[in-house]
Amino acid sequence: MHDLTPEFLQATLQAAQKAVEASGTLVREHWDKPRHIRHKKSPKDLVTETDLAVEALLRDLLPGLVPGSFFMGEEGSAGQGLDGLVWVVDPVDGTTNFAHGIPFVATSVALCHNGDPILALVNLPILGELFTAAKGCGTRLNGRPVHVSETPTLLEAVVATGFPYNIDPHLHNILRQLEQAMPATQGVRRPGAAALDLAYVACGRFDGFFEFSLNAWDTAAGILLITEAGGRVGRMAGNTAYTPGDPDILVSNGHLHEPLQALLTRAAQDA
Repeated sequence: MHDLTPEFLQATLQAAQKAVEASGTLVREHWDKPRHIRHKKSPKDLVTETDLAVEALLRDLLPGLVPGSFFMGEEGSAGQGLDGLVWVVDPVDGTTNFAHGIPFVATSVALCHNGDPILALVNLPILGELFTAAKGCGTRLNGRPVHVSETPTLLEAVVATGFPYNIDPHLHNILRQLEQAMPATQGVRRPGAAALDLAYVACGRFDGFFEFSLNAWDTAAGILLITEAGGRVGRMAGNTAYTPGDPDILVSNGHLHEPLQALLTRAAQDA
């Protein structure tokens, strides 16, 4: 078993950053080329050759950085559990954006220890931004420390949300959430890549984020970015802790957590 010291985490993060930067180069190389798109479980659930190529590259590079670690990627090993040391990877978060030439595209990489993220990298290769965190060591954007916002009220807040591929079971709740959030906040945004949304909360661009039906690879890196940047991670209702893969998520700058929960609770009661 590895001794998960700050020195080990920082050294592994630096090595993982090189792998993620290489994957970003691959995304940029594919950006201006024709897309080869196929569908997975539904007409809305896309995968491109870029998703597969980036995952293959990271599968080759990451496990060797921590001997004995496993790899969970969206495109190839979704059944892998989170016991032990596991690299949890979304190669191209925002595949629909990528397919349409919209630059809100992220590669999300986390190293988890028994489900607890201890390293995080969220790369926005088209936008030129790389967010990194190691547990206990803070969050950085392109090497500079970042922190969640200090926005104190919902009326001053910009919050983000997302819409799952399997939207039908959640559609009424989502519409009620928007009906509550739009007049109560300064604005609601939906970029279409959860890893980007979480990173934007970590650096203070968004003040909160909530969504249904995200997978572990969507959130594992982003939640560590937020907690290490001073924010709060949980569920839409109550004080329940969030574990990657839970059916819903709410994150915030901390100041707005209870007000956002109250808003989402009202939406659920009216649904």
